[in-house]
Amino acid sequence: MSRPPRRALHGVLLIDKPLGWTSNDVVQKVKGMMRAEKVGHTGTLDPLATGLLPLCFGAATKFAQASLDADKRYQATLRLGERTSTGDGEGEVIERREVTCDRAAIDAACARFTGAIEQRPPMHSALKHEGRALYEYARAGVEVERAARVVHIHHIDIVRWQGSELVLDVRCSKGTYVRTLAEDIGAALGCGATLAALRRTASGPLAIEGAITIEALAALDDAAREARLLGADRLLAEWPAVHLAPEDAGRFLTGLRRRVPHADMPAVRVYGTAPDAFLGTAHVTAGELIADRLLSPLEVQAASSPTVSPIASPA
Repeated sequence: MSRPPRRALHGVLLIDKPLGWTSNDVVQKVKGMMRAEKVGHTGTLDPLATGLLPLCFGAATKFAQASLDADKRYQATLRLGERTSTGDGEGEVIERREVTCDRAAIDAACARFTGAIEQRPPMHSALKHEGRALYEYARAGVEVERAARVVHIHHIDIVRWQGSELVLDVRCSKGTYVRTLAEDIGAALGCGATLAALRRTASGPLAIEGAITIEALAALDDAAREARLLGADRLLAEWPAVHLAPEDAGRFLTGLRRRVPHADMPAVRVYGTAPDAFLGTAHVTAGELIADRLLSPLEVQAASSPTVSPIASPA
């Protein structure tokens, strides 16, 4: 029996990634389930992490970088008084200490690592060095020199603290290693810590509340699965929007610059009218709207959201 043909689907699907799956496992499973031609994810989650994994279908992959660059939010569960070889529950315990800190010390430690901080990427990570992931060197017992880099921790809120278990709500910039953050907080407390569990709850404007599990998706028929797809522009929901009249929209889609009554803006999402149709992304310089990433005319309607919020015209 021949397999059903692949389909050209466009949009964004929010998946609640299960424990133990790689991000690519999810992509391949959903791609087969939806019989989609083109699917990609917008930021790797380790197998030991769960939570929000946005998948881009078809034309939406053109705008995946916005989600990769967006701030992330996590619920991190720390096990105080324990250090492991990998910084998380996958490694061997290399040290145990008594937990004697109080709430004031935890508050102070969290405050210490809020704001712009330097982090050194962990050896047990997928970051590449000379074409190989760092975790490959780590498994071979090889230590590679890693340069520290600046990341931004916007907030660390204490969700729950009971005995050796500390649960934190963390919002941070891209490239932040929450495992390293957990170890640093543990070191500041003097008892050590390892990341026992990690759940991503948001990526830019996208939140876990809108996600569906693999099991729930599998229980739906084709029409219900397609109905879960969001417009490609949902990846850019925090960007200002510019609307063009029909004649300008057509010219914009060919790459021509258009005059607009807006101040300079580095990144905007652009829509045509009747109905609001997402056309792509652009920037505004000296009153000109200059295209950055465009959809093809055939992709426009399929990749559009039903509602958008335009920016106000300058007074």
